[in-house]
Amino acid sequence: MRTIRHRRRSIPALAALAAAAVAAPVLLTATAAPADAHPREGRLAKELVEEVTARGAYRHLAKFQQIADANGGNRAAGTPGHAASAAYVHDTLKKAGYEVSYQDFDIYEAHTKTERTTVLGDRPRELATAAFTFTRSTPAGGLTAPLALARVDETPGCTADDYPAGAFTGKIALVKRGACTFVEKQRAAAAAGAVGVIVYNHSGTTPVRGGFSSPSEGVIPSAGITLADGEALAAAAAAGEVKVRLDLDQEHVKKTTRNVIAETRGGRADRVVTAGAHLDSVPEGPGINDNGSGSAGLLEVALKLADEGANKKGKGPANKVRFAWWSAEELGLLGSEHYVAQLSERQKKDIALYLNFDMIASPNPVQFVYDGDDSDKAGAGAGPAGSAQIESLINGFLDRTGKPHEGSDFDGRSDYGPFIENGIPAGGTFTGAEGVKTAEQAKRYGGTAGAPYDPNYHGAGDTLKNLDLKAFDTNLDVIAYAVGTYAESLRSLGK
Repeated sequence: MRTIRHRRRSIPALAALAAAAVAAPVLLTATAAPADAHPREGRLAKELVEEVTARGAYRHLAKFQQIADANGGNRAAGTPGHAASAAYVHDTLKKAGYEVSYQDFDIYEAHTKTERTTVLGDRPRELATAAFTFTRSTPAGGLTAPLALARVDETPGCTADDYPAGAFTGKIALVKRGACTFVEKQRAAAAAGAVGVIVYNHSGTTPVRGGFSSPSEGVIPSAGITLADGEALAAAAAAGEVKVRLDLDQEHVKKTTRNVIAETRGGRADRVVTAGAHLDSVPEGPGINDNGSGSAGLLEVALKLADEGANKKGKGPANKVRFAWWSAEELGLLGSEHYVAQLSERQKKDIALYLNFDMIASPNPVQFVYDGDDSDKAGAGAGPAGSAQIESLINGFLDRTGKPHEGSDFDGRSDYGPFIENGIPAGGTFTGAEGVKTAEQAKRYGGTAGAPYDPNYHGAGDTLKNLDLKAFDTNLDVIAYAVGTYAESLRSLGK
């Protein structure tokens, strides 16, 4: 899972845990199907839930760990580790009878050589600085200019009226983090005439680590500093002129990476059920929870669906099922964005829904379900028509199986974002990233209050040894149930 910009156990021990976690299959309550229902409506979902196990999916997690270990410790987009992961998924699905293809696209990698902010004066001092990913570099020797303060309000530095006319021309804008994207802040500052932008944090003690999706989004040199340094600079600049030298040198290297797309050979092509998970990790670690877990879960469900005859003539599901393993999610949802951008309007309309599974085995988990109907009234609004019904279907399944759950804001932070932006209903689950578990959540789900849902998020510790396999098993059942249900019927979506 992209940013807005554990105990050690042996593999055999984890495999034993996986087996224990799935000792009792989930039993679903049978309901009478409508008279015009597909003959297998309800049955496929039940069969997939019974057949898909954490023990079965664990072998894919072990493979992703093995690949990372053999390729510098990660599976990041554009690296040999990701290429090997994509080949493993592709070849496994090909053997299962799916129509499988690669979708190649270009990405860029940023290599920062210099990131420095110096406050000039009688006693110059350097500030801890983080160059934004895909920033423009400054001229050799740095960019020296006075600071100009963007207005601090509920949307600091996000709109043109935060930059008084004429006050920013030829100056470096100092902007507080929050409320809008780094791209929006940078563009607003540049439009006001600023020659650079420094964003200071809204909390904590570290510099802002922001960035853009590609070099084309970087229009002026941009970097982040800490909350304390930002507030000190703002106070000084409010009292008189403060000059700084911003020195950024960053190289942008183009690479090629690929999505893996697989679909059933049969089923209605104008009623496509799409499910996806990102396959890439961050460079700092192997990404076994983020997002080997979603990738492995999706792969195991796809294989069990094939075992149910999904790719055999006359035995396939009513609706075509398309599985996707996205690349470059960690760089800004680039793989899913590329995929959706390549679709014609007709192809977009043919996608009935999209299911997303990103981080489903966090070691200090909470069972989150994307809030498609905005019933939580937090953050972003509701998803496109049909998203509420997807949330309801997942919540209903978890309720019937006695699993607590709660909503998660539909903030577009994972690969469902490009789909909902194009009016395609979406839903899914995850078990938490860098957020902190509350005391109430610890009471409901177990685990440690006051600790992150995944203490190893985007780090070297995101390994096979740091997973919650019970949470993994729960979410595997969700994937199986949702895919199995929609493969045979879109009745709950009104289609």
